[in-house]
Amino acid sequence: MWIALGIVGFLLLVFVIMYNMLVSRKNQVENAFASIDVYLKKRAEQIPSLVSTVKGYMKHEEAILTKITDLRNKAKDSSLGSNDRVDVENQITDSMSKIMIAVEAYPDLKASENFVMLQRSINEIEAQLAASRRAFNASVNDYNNGVETIPMNTVAGMMGYKRKNSFVIPSESRAQFESTPDIVL
Repeated sequence: MWIALGIVGFLLLVFVIMYNMLVSRKNQVENAFASIDVYLKKRAEQIPSLVSTVKGYMKHEEAILTKITDLRNKAKDSSLGSNDRVDVENQITDSMSKIMIAVEAYPDLKASENFVMLQRSINEIEAQLAASRRAFNASVNDYNNGVETIPMNTVAGMMGYKRKNSFVIPSESRAQFESTPDIVL
């Protein structure tokens, strides 16, 4: 009987340890996404300034400016799921990149002190966002390893934990970023 009780106690201890590891990894993923969210909100706060600064110069780029404003409003929708939110944020990144590229055709705008300061601020936010995405993806990788490896996958299945998606740039946007040099004014 003591042997059976010892085995049950050992299995219970192993279960508790695996449970705690999975909860810890899930919390790390949520914390990392919260960091991304902070920078996404900072970037969203810069969009009205960017649009108002470039609007007077970029008459031919009205469609991009309208799109980025609409996407910003869509990103504020609290009913968006995390995958949809990531998709909208990727579209915002793509649109902002297009605006920064289009600026090259407007020398007066490039010389504007307001635009230069705004561009520096946006570049800093984008760098912080990239670092947060890397931390998030590392947390997701650790979490997914726990959810998918034996024997923790049994505990994860009992808890309803499923694989999480990493924050990745869509392949159509990736090609644009890989071929576009940094803009230095």
